[in-house]
Amino acid sequence: MIKELQVEGVFLENTYFYIDPHSKAGFLIDPGAQAGLIYDTVVRNGWKIEKILLTHGHFDHIGAAELLREKLVAPIYIYPEDAKYLTDPYLNLSSNYDPITVPHYEELHDGEIIRLKANSECYLKVIHTPGHTPGSVTYYSEREKAAFVGDLLYQHGPGLTNFPGGNRRILEESIVNKIFTLPDDTVLLSGHSSPITVGQEKQLLLR
Repeated sequence: MIKELQVEGVFLENTYFYIDPHSKAGFLIDPGAQAGLIYDTVVRNGWKIEKILLTHGHFDHIGAAELLREKLVAPIYIYPEDAKYLTDPYLNLSSNYDPITVPHYEELHDGEIIRLKANSECYLKVIHTPGHTPGSVTYYSEREKAAFVGDLLYQHGPGLTNFPGGNRRILEESIVNKIFTLPDDTVLLSGHSSPITVGQEKQLLLR
């Protein structure tokens, strides 16, 4: 099952949980802020977070990751090309606020399958979808017919590219060549908007 929790730091951001309802184990995706709220949600539901997965390295998606790594005893994962964002407040856009660094992390790779130890039938596929940042990824669940896209796109259209490492052409190629190859009924779960399906996004962007 998928649960959304909206957290508020400098911006509102959608944090997601992908949880196996039988074992109550799962993944935490993009814990952007309010570590206490996220932790309390995990404890209240009796969930066991196995991994913290980041779609990219901007501060509004990583702000609570380091503290939750410690409290949940769960490793943080990011795509290699965005690893430098975790330790550079200029790149992760936190330098004008409270600078954020995430020194402890592990890397994942394009096409990798991330399975729950508690239930190997629950897994996410890593799809490298650069453009918003060089190392932006989408986590795709065929079982749930859902994809966690970070800031690659929103309900109203493509994501932003006016930050360090952003590239509009590459972002659009990621959407067309990666996201639009998923089934039309796949629900796209973004960092800052309501869900939209692949089919609906195609109608919006290709009309």
